[in-house]
Amino acid sequence: MKTTIGKMLLAAGLFAAGLPAFAEIVVIVNPKNPATRMFSEQAGQFFIGKSTLFTPIEFNEGAAIRTEFYTKVLQKEPAQVKAIWTKLVFTGKGTAPKEYHTAAEVKKAVAADLSAIGYIDKSAVDDTVKVILTVQ
Repeated sequence: MKTTIGKMLLAAGLFAAGLPAFAEIVVIVNPKNPATRMFSEQAGQFFIGKSTLFTPIEFNEGAAIRTEFYTKVLQKEPAQVKAIWTKLVFTGKGTAPKEYHTAAEVKKAVAADLSAIGYIDKSAVDDTVKVILTVQ
């Protein structure tokens, strides 16, 4: 019995270890952007094309942080968000966000554009960007 429970706990630990975990996701803007704080609902609007005040910067499709951001901020699955953008692009009402592979690339794109908004793991934050929201 102890062996079975031990194996189950080991398997659960190995499974959890294989999943990426983000300490905290933060929403970032250019340091010169006048925004200082934002609610999740507000930030989410830019990532589904409901507001054009900021230009969203995304991680590539399939990135674990992107899925986690969509789940926590938008309460949507990646396929749902993709469908929203597909419709906006097809009808000429929007342009899909630029996508990047790494937090460094997202950070660089946000730092280079006063109107950009993106998200990264909090551990990647430096003085080239400003945090306006910590995702709960």
